[in-house]
Amino acid sequence: MSPSTPAPVDTPPPNAPQGGLDRYFKISERGSTLAREVRGGFATFFAMAYIIVLNPIILGSAKDMYGHQLDNKQLVTATVLTAAFTTLLMGVIGNVPIALAAGLGVNTVVALQLAPRMSWPDAMGMVVLAGFVVMLLVATGLRERVMSAVPLGLRKGIAIGIGLFIMLIGLVDAGFVSRIPDAAHTTVPLQLGGDGHLNGWPVLVFVLGVLLTLALLVRKVPGAILLSIVVMTVLAMIIHAVADVPSWGLTTPEWPGNPVSTPDFGLVGEISLFGGFEKVGVLTGILFVFTVLLSCFFDAMGTIMGVGDEAHLTDDKGNFPGINKVLFVDGIAVAAGGASSSSATTCFVESTAGVGEGARTGLANVVTGGLFTVALFLTPLATMVPSQAATPALLAVGFLILSGSIGQIDWGDHTIAIPAFVTMLMMPFTYSITNGIGMGFITFTVLRLAAGRGREVPVAMYAVSAVFAFYYLMPALDLT
Repeated sequence: MSPSTPAPVDTPPPNAPQGGLDRYFKISERGSTLAREVRGGFATFFAMAYIIVLNPIILGSAKDMYGHQLDNKQLVTATVLTAAFTTLLMGVIGNVPIALAAGLGVNTVVALQLAPRMSWPDAMGMVVLAGFVVMLLVATGLRERVMSAVPLGLRKGIAIGIGLFIMLIGLVDAGFVSRIPDAAHTTVPLQLGGDGHLNGWPVLVFVLGVLLTLALLVRKVPGAILLSIVVMTVLAMIIHAVADVPSWGLTTPEWPGNPVSTPDFGLVGEISLFGGFEKVGVLTGILFVFTVLLSCFFDAMGTIMGVGDEAHLTDDKGNFPGINKVLFVDGIAVAAGGASSSSATTCFVESTAGVGEGARTGLANVVTGGLFTVALFLTPLATMVPSQAATPALLAVGFLILSGSIGQIDWGDHTIAIPAFVTMLMMPFTYSITNGIGMGFITFTVLRLAAGRGREVPVAMYAVSAVFAFYYLMPALDLT
């Protein structure tokens, strides 16, 4: 939360650690409590549980070059298993409240760019290779140097961009705004509701959820975000039972007939590390790995910066102590996603829902990871919370991120203010953290050079800006 909006307080945390759990996760040291960490873990899980349904839909709808499709039940197991493992790993090793799951955007790249030109094991092998490269960059210190090279003002722009991005995600997932189909022949990309109006019970649940969440935060009620999710889920279940609701989206708020499901691990380990290069050639194969790498690298970087800043895990200069452990686990997560055939796993921006509840340590991740583990056997229950009940948390947290960061940008220095502005707008407008970072970096480098301040630009920023420029030019040069 922002400095001006303190987290709800259960009891003042003691100065001295209270037991081994407190000492290991530094709960008291970071000004948190056991109750906050548990609530934060639950809030993060509910905010991102949709991935259990959505990732199998995206990957399962695509075919590889042989016409093969991945089994939906196996995809659900792979998605949940990898989310549970990597989230627990991040909590225990990285000690940060940043949960992980199959990355949206990169799974589309895998499904629509890689798989049609090779087999599924080949495509997942390239994801594993991208994860190995991420770990290599961390081990050599290059990834940390890139993050350290980002000026404080631009880091705040990244945090704000993430705040705006998760607000838009919340509005879209709840059906409060929707994309106007291209067939409408209009230049307006989004509209209110599904037809320019707010219709239906699900949207009403979302609106009431937003108002309840904000009211509880204003009243400083402990557990405001989680309490709102629970109340709105119960309300949605009642409405669904008594009213004719055509669709709630990906998840339906009703008690499942059989809440127990048996996991199917058939896709785990089904990879071919270098088979894809035989299908598409070495150059194209390298570019495919590069595309996956770039998306994973900077999506995670933006999320880590944004969530870390919001959780007050950064110092006065915006640096993140112990960042290498976090970055290395993220690299493991990318490779683990490929190894399980669930696509690259990455840090989830929805972790801000848990931070909004006061989570500050990896213990919240242990709770979230534990819930994903339970979901392996109780997936129907895990997907019972509709997005309209969970997404109000994203709007509330988005506001808190903006209020805590926007005043820390030097708006008088246009060489930093304009790149920060570009970054914060391009994230929601392109629906991509990576695009926001890339365009902000390029703008920063060009403006510093134009102002005769090129020596103030770190070498790492020049290198990354060049990489992004090449990435954006690849389609024009027909390299993909």
